[in-house]
Amino acid sequence: MKAREAGHVHETRPVHHAPEIHEVDAWRPAVAGITEVLHAHFTDHAYPVHTHDTWDLMLLDDGMVDFALDRRRHDATDASRVVLLPPGVPHDGRTVNPLGFRKRVIYLTTAVLPERLAGPAVDGPILGDVTLRRRVHQLHRVLRHEEDAFEAESRLAFVRERLLVHLDAHRVRSPGREGDRLAARLRELLDARVGEGLTLDEATAILHAHPTHLIRSFSRAYGLPPHTYLTGRRIDRARRLLLAGERPVDVAAAVGFYDQAHLSRHFTRHLGVPPARFARRR
Repeated sequence: MKAREAGHVHETRPVHHAPEIHEVDAWRPAVAGITEVLHAHFTDHAYPVHTHDTWDLMLLDDGMVDFALDRRRHDATDASRVVLLPPGVPHDGRTVNPLGFRKRVIYLTTAVLPERLAGPAVDGPILGDVTLRRRVHQLHRVLRHEEDAFEAESRLAFVRERLLVHLDAHRVRSPGREGDRLAARLRELLDARVGEGLTLDEATAILHAHPTHLIRSFSRAYGLPPHTYLTGRRIDRARRLLLAGERPVDVAAAVGFYDQAHLSRHFTRHLGVPPARFARRR
């Protein structure tokens, strides 16, 4: 575009600004206690003041975010930290610099964390807890695939336990002698339910045990968590069916995997080859 001024012709060039990036991926997993999972990347964004009826459990993966909770401002700048925002408390959020931020959020119901615990979260919403961050990250990884309810429930139980410790509402106890008996009963239950599967809620109801105490007892007794043990039993059964000539798609359903891709991912991780190559006909 050209503009004429005092007999001269000047060429004006448009000013280029860095494009705003808003990437959002959200879904609702089939896990009790979780209403939504959100993965987002913002380079220029400001949330207005609002509230949720859920707890917002956030991992800051990259960048910086500035937010106010109950009219007190906070800066989340360290990717090793976890942010916990309680339900019913006004808060906002905004980018700090042109790089913006990347975040992953799990929205938890008040069945997971009671609303009465909001006070400690308002006082200290940023948690410098490496163990908690690792547990939340592992939960995100499982929720991304939406295939293994037992593992998702198990990982959520340990996230909840760690959060309750921070909110001064729980003390972790180590399994006693009764833990070995509890572990043996859970192993029998898993062996009987390889194909049909089992949820953590079902296991705790049948065995009358607290979720994390049950998982911790099993892990201490057998050296691996129950969801990992169940996956291994399914792989063993899948190997036998594949060697008998069954198709991978049929084997996946028979041994309790969500679908053939679910079987293939775990089978390859265990044996180094996908099911079809393992059982190739001679």
